[in-house]
Amino acid sequence: MDNFPSRGLYAVTAGPRTSLLTDVEQALAGGARLVQYRDLSGDDARRLAEAHALKRLCDVHGVSLLINGDSLLAQAVGAAGVHLGESAEEIAGARARLGSQAIIGVSCFDSLERALAMVAAGADYVSFGAFFPSPTLPHARLASVDLLRQSAALGVPRVAIGGITPDNGAVLVEAGADYLAAISALFGATDVRAASKRFADLYASRTGNPHDDQP
Repeated sequence: MDNFPSRGLYAVTAGPRTSLLTDVEQALAGGARLVQYRDLSGDDARRLAEAHALKRLCDVHGVSLLINGDSLLAQAVGAAGVHLGESAEEIAGARARLGSQAIIGVSCFDSLERALAMVAAGADYVSFGAFFPSPTLPHARLASVDLLRQSAALGVPRVAIGGITPDNGAVLVEAGADYLAAISALFGATDVRAASKRFADLYASRTGNPHDDQP
């Protein structure tokens, strides 16, 4: 899939935040390879405006924007795809709305069985986690690092999420995580660009320059 980079940092926003665009720009400058707009508020007008602005910003950097849980918003702004958390039926609906080239990811928590079912239903990537206690998802079940090794045969990229920092992420990269998704450790950092670079460097140290296949 041309709009899907190989490996790296997956920046997930936590909204609403007044510094959203500045922070995402800094994350991109530091080496983020994917961006997900995650805002669970009900302010549809603001979400539409922010998603449009993020799409323009991501286009400048050649990075794909995904929308959390809202295929209608993804369609409205021309985003590369969506991240979903529910069912195979939701995958089918998003695919019908966004088309065959859209990136559709699904949360699979700590379940390899769910991941197998979601891939069979058409998911382009799966996410596992939380791998560590997470301030964003404090009640999430913890996943084993071995799950990344066990899921190697799925045939789609695997995202690790949940409490991940530049200090604890290396073990997940070594276990096979194609992306490290970061929220608090990235957008809660004093220097977002520096935090982004530290995440990106976890991949650069193992695969060479993470920008070599930048779309």
